[in-house]
Amino acid sequence: MSSNEQLRFTAGEKARIALLVARMAKRGLADDRQFGGRVDQSDLQRKVERIENQARRRAANSKNGK
Repeated sequence: MSSNEQLRFTAGEKARIALLVARMAKRGLADDRQFGGRVDQSDLQRKVERIENQARRRAANSKNGK
């Protein structure tokens, strides 16, 4: 897939990504940076990356005729 092509997500994937982004925003708001406390969001970012990889695999399979 070239870099200028956009991934096509299913409605379920879009909803899951929106939910994860909302959770990331909530964690970001809860972060108290005054005392240097950084909230770890890597688990939510990995979940979004997994959904994106699933969409990439689906696009590759559809191009191969599967």
